[in-house]
Amino acid sequence: MQNTALIDAAREYILAKYRDNPQPALVYHNLTHTQGVVDAAAQIAAHYRLQDDELTAVYIAAWFHDEGYLEGDGSSHEEAGAEEAVQFLREHNASEQLQQMVSGCILATKMPQSPNTLIEQIVCDADLFHLGSKEYAERSKLLRHEVEMVHHKEVDKIEWLKSNIRFLTQHQYWTDYARTLQKQQKDENIKQMQKKLDKKLAEEGPAVNNSTPLPDGTTTHFFVEEKEKHKDKDHKHKEKEEKAKKPDRGVETMFRITSTNHIRLSSMADSKAHIMISVNSIILSIMLTLLIRRLEDYPNFIIPSLLFVITSVTTVIFAVLATRPNVTSGTFTRDDISRKDANLLFFGNFHKMTLEEYEWGMKQMMNDADFLYGSMTKDVYHLGVVLGHKYRLLRISYNVFMFGLILSVLAFLVAAIFFPVKA
Repeated sequence: MQNTALIDAAREYILAKYRDNPQPALVYHNLTHTQGVVDAAAQIAAHYRLQDDELTAVYIAAWFHDEGYLEGDGSSHEEAGAEEAVQFLREHNASEQLQQMVSGCILATKMPQSPNTLIEQIVCDADLFHLGSKEYAERSKLLRHEVEMVHHKEVDKIEWLKSNIRFLTQHQYWTDYARTLQKQQKDENIKQMQKKLDKKLAEEGPAVNNSTPLPDGTTTHFFVEEKEKHKDKDHKHKEKEEKAKKPDRGVETMFRITSTNHIRLSSMADSKAHIMISVNSIILSIMLTLLIRRLEDYPNFIIPSLLFVITSVTTVIFAVLATRPNVTSGTFTRDDISRKDANLLFFGNFHKMTLEEYEWGMKQMMNDADFLYGSMTKDVYHLGVVLGHKYRLLRISYNVFMFGLILSVLAFLVAAIFFPVKA
């Protein structure tokens, strides 16, 4: 409760700072960006299940990481934001350890980023989470506009595109979660920027000699001559031809929806099986405790009762088979990884492995797009196979129950009408 209150206080503090200190030139480093970083930090932190002070540090650092832009020109905004955050925490009687954690997270976002702990990596990745999102192009335009207004100088579009491509290409996310989730869209953003650059270069012609700020606020010089431009374009073209075509965003959506539907259907099958087990368990209990003890008085009901018991037992057997878990060996080898035979997305293939071995295998898979999507395909396929097996057994269970119940009731009626017990 205390940490939650501290996070809420930090949020209100930053909201008030932006409200009371409007900066029209900050069209990128504004409240919208800060809130986006907070949301991204919360998403990554949830994946790693951070608790207590670590989670609090991530939230507060995300809220304060760009607060320094409201205090000065932004050249040392990380230091200013860290100092402001520490002062805020002291006023709220936060521990010295929490102060150091928050300060370290904010300072780690300074370019080039230099995180040393998991929470610092999370804040750094959250700060640049948009690099791997569909909003990147729009965010880049806002950043360029902000640079122009702050420095009172127009930024050449060609040099801006080159600086963006260079920045995106050199940038790497720190957490495995961000690398896996954002890599494909970040690669797509690089492609889109390269297309825009190629088009602009074709329009402009021979040479460009300019100086322009990079997204991190530093400055670099580019000297592009006609010959180098064509050489660079030919090299890029060859790389594009050699590079395997990667699935677009729709494929990932397809995998996610298909897997979710399979899991939902599997849960429905288990629920139906539990219904059969419960109902027939009750029937068997009644048959064994009440009716069978009276069969001496009603011998004509022996066959119908036996038929009813066999029906219930058979139904329960197939329902149990439909829900019975089947766990595989739980190990994989480096040869399996090399051959891309191991499906590391299914627990049955790794539950006996050590964490270090599993992490190694996952890194190999995440660095190979074909292996990654091949594993996802196998996972969906095997989910479907298991699901088909469940529903076949479940159908048998329901059929046995339905037809056995009908036959049992008819047998009871025949026994009662045509073979009554004589007094």
